[in-house]
Amino acid sequence: MRKIKVAIVGIGNCASSMVQGIHYYRSKSPNDAIGLMHWEIGGYMPGDIEVVVAFDIDKRKVGIDVNEAIFSKPNCTTVFCSDIPKAGVKVKMGKILDGFSEHMKNYADQYTFVLSDEPEPTDKEIVKSLQDSGAEILMNYLPVGSEEATRFYAGCALEAGVAFVNNIPVFIASDPVWAKRFVEKNIPIIGDDIKAQLGATITHRILTDLFKKRGVKLERTYQLNTGGNTDFLNMLSRARLASKKESKTEAVQAVAAKRLENENIHIGPSDYVAWQKDNKVCFIRMEGKLFGNVPMNLELRLSVEDSPNSAGVAIDSIRCAKLALDRKQGDILTAPCAYFCKHPPKQFTDDEAYKMTEMFIKGE
Repeated sequence: MRKIKVAIVGIGNCASSMVQGIHYYRSKSPNDAIGLMHWEIGGYMPGDIEVVVAFDIDKRKVGIDVNEAIFSKPNCTTVFCSDIPKAGVKVKMGKILDGFSEHMKNYADQYTFVLSDEPEPTDKEIVKSLQDSGAEILMNYLPVGSEEATRFYAGCALEAGVAFVNNIPVFIASDPVWAKRFVEKNIPIIGDDIKAQLGATITHRILTDLFKKRGVKLERTYQLNTGGNTDFLNMLSRARLASKKESKTEAVQAVAAKRLENENIHIGPSDYVAWQKDNKVCFIRMEGKLFGNVPMNLELRLSVEDSPNSAGVAIDSIRCAKLALDRKQGDILTAPCAYFCKHPPKQFTDDEAYKMTEMFIKGE
């Protein structure tokens, strides 16, 4: 069996759902594989993915087997696959930089951040870990706002010669300077900011595109989100949100018939509600004009388990990155970026991005 060897930075809820999913689908067949966009991509199934090295900075995760660390606090996502054997891979201490928000150190419940006292690795040590493990793809699951830390790990991926999948709203694939570095080294990259399977962004985009196609003038809209996981707790630090708001807002603006003025569009994380845990609740309102300039409005409430909602997309991203490696296609993967991410280098409608990604998978 061919394996796809993956490295993970940040063993939080999203990494937990992804690793659970790898094992969950190993016991499934195409007929009962509910929740996947693709059962097979280029001959690779979800169960062909193997985590070979992992990094985190929380004391409760560093030094223990990755398949145990995914269930460690402060992780709080749904456990849908608990019968997972040890991976034989211990979580290594990662680089700290801005990979956590100071206010999380003293938060008064189970989400208090517990910083490991292990010494921080150098970039050379991270690169050596990637190379020694045989990792082919590095998954970035750092917290929102980890600008310096993301650039650090992107640089390590370049040095180690591994593909980079950037699941967070720090702009690497969509930054021409960084993108050029991956192109010059012939290393695939997918990013930026993962677009969940059926989350707030994809739903808002589809509705915005629907307004355009049905001739409805969109005049103003908002998207408000609440959740109780560490992602929402981290985002209570508004200083960490600039890229997140830009990523989510641009994802909607890009498919509108006409760009809205800033005062007429508000999209972004709203608040932390501890008891929601990994459940994310999204509220969307859209106001516009129909035939005859007659006003209308739409309100929608969406409730989803946040981390599993992104895990299937991540598994597809990994397999597309592996296809590119097999084909020796080191570049920005335009189609997977557009289909899987909120802030790709180039925006397309989701219909277009879907068709492009299917063509990419087929090698067309």
